[in-house]
Amino acid sequence: MAETLGDRWQLPRPRSKFGGLVTDGRTGPGGPRVAILRPQTFMNEAGNSVGPARGAFKVPLDRVLVIHDEIDLPFGDVRTRVGGGLAGHNGLRSVARGLGGRDFARVRIGVGRPDSTDPDVVADYVLSKFREPADEVRALVERATDAAERVVLDGAVPAPA
Repeated sequence: MAETLGDRWQLPRPRSKFGGLVTDGRTGPGGPRVAILRPQTFMNEAGNSVGPARGAFKVPLDRVLVIHDEIDLPFGDVRTRVGGGLAGHNGLRSVARGLGGRDFARVRIGVGRPDSTDPDVVADYVLSKFREPADEVRALVERATDAAERVVLDGAVPAPA
């Protein structure tokens, strides 16, 4: 997703900084200035990357967009929201801690839920490769990228829950 957005906006090649890969620039001629960060930490420690990046770029919390997987949505669903709960998502918990709050925009990408509530099974599920056909995964990435672009360019995200 981050790579796809960077390509769409013709941003420079990402560089290592803030414990991740970051690129920044404009979304196009006269477009808004953006920075895209892909934390290279463990998911549960992503806040250690996003917090310092937010501080360095001086981005208000309400201008932060986090794109993440969501097992509570069926595979293929893409939804946007501002704020809300963390639904046991340890990566989101770390991000909220690193950002100093939960009131950031989100693009939630449905990956479905395994047939188990065992935490080890769930962790293996979300860390494994998609089981769906490659063309369905590509279509999901495109829909999620479109949603993220709408949030950035048009502010198209529902009000806080």
